[in-house]
Amino acid sequence: MTRVFNFSSGPAALPEPVLRQAAAEMLDWQGSGMSVMEMSHRGKEFMSIHAQAQSLLRELLSIPPNYRVLFMQGGAIGENAIVPMNLIGRTGRADYIVTGDWSAKSAKEAARYGKVNLAASAEGSNYTEVPPQATWKLDPGASYVHICSNETIRGVEYHWTPDAGKVPLVADMSSNILSRPIDVGRYGLIYAGAQKNMGPSGLTVVIVREDLLGHALPATPSAFNYQVQSENDSMYNTPPTYAIYIASLVFGWLKAQGGLAAIERHNRDKAAILYDYLDRSAFYRNTVAREDRSLMNVPFRLKDESLDDAFLQGAQARGMVQLKGHRSVGGMRASIYNAMPMEGIRALVAYMEEFEAGHA
Repeated sequence: MTRVFNFSSGPAALPEPVLRQAAAEMLDWQGSGMSVMEMSHRGKEFMSIHAQAQSLLRELLSIPPNYRVLFMQGGAIGENAIVPMNLIGRTGRADYIVTGDWSAKSAKEAARYGKVNLAASAEGSNYTEVPPQATWKLDPGASYVHICSNETIRGVEYHWTPDAGKVPLVADMSSNILSRPIDVGRYGLIYAGAQKNMGPSGLTVVIVREDLLGHALPATPSAFNYQVQSENDSMYNTPPTYAIYIASLVFGWLKAQGGLAAIERHNRDKAAILYDYLDRSAFYRNTVAREDRSLMNVPFRLKDESLDDAFLQGAQARGMVQLKGHRSVGGMRASIYNAMPMEGIRALVAYMEEFEAGHA
């Protein structure tokens, strides 16, 4: 069996040890005689998996005891509606910082449930930077301030935590959660689709401070009500059981790597190799402000974009796939989440050097 280097932005590569353990346990999870896919979500077998997943995630992120961890469905797109359903009713208003396509979609969706203030936008720079906080026009009466901590399409990432004052800070961390340590206590709510750094698609993790529960709009469906899900330990409806199981294995793998401090060092080393080459080359370019470059998603363009198809075909022939940029912006994009090994980065840079030499 030959595995490729998968640079997909999501669903993304999973750690090989996780896949091997899941394969070994597919028919019989730890002597239960069942696959995890077949288990009752209320049976003792799955409940132990569920508890383990919560415990490991709390440990990895040092989640304070006054925060609840919810395992939900709908992805980050669903949370674009579920967050305002649960929070915007506190004052009827919310601030949104727009740094790319995903935060723009978040703001547009939230406007269906209350008044949205675009407190800052990077549209003027074609979403190549995070606007300095000194330029933000925050509403002190907002229910929350929303950011997307890493924009997968344009490759822009916050490398600092905004100060929202007394207003809860809400972050879509779908594409960089668990890539480095964070201070959860500085956020009111964090949400993340699992399919980048935590597991397969279908699972959404929500980390919410307890005082933010109980403010849902009256029309909020019970399954999307954070308080209802919290009171039922994410079991109000059948949760995405197999995705939670895979996420638990990923959490265990991260712990075995030395935790988030160790994985951050690894991620910074990987990104540095790729960005250093891009900065040396006149054949490729990355336009994101250096201080805001993503460690997870590295977009780049060829000097002669008529060579894009040839570049992609050559990469695939060498076992590197999913390097095509998002359809809305074109170019190339290497998504290098936690599971991408250093060998994949070195192989990509070697191929880029080879392609440049042959076409410069």
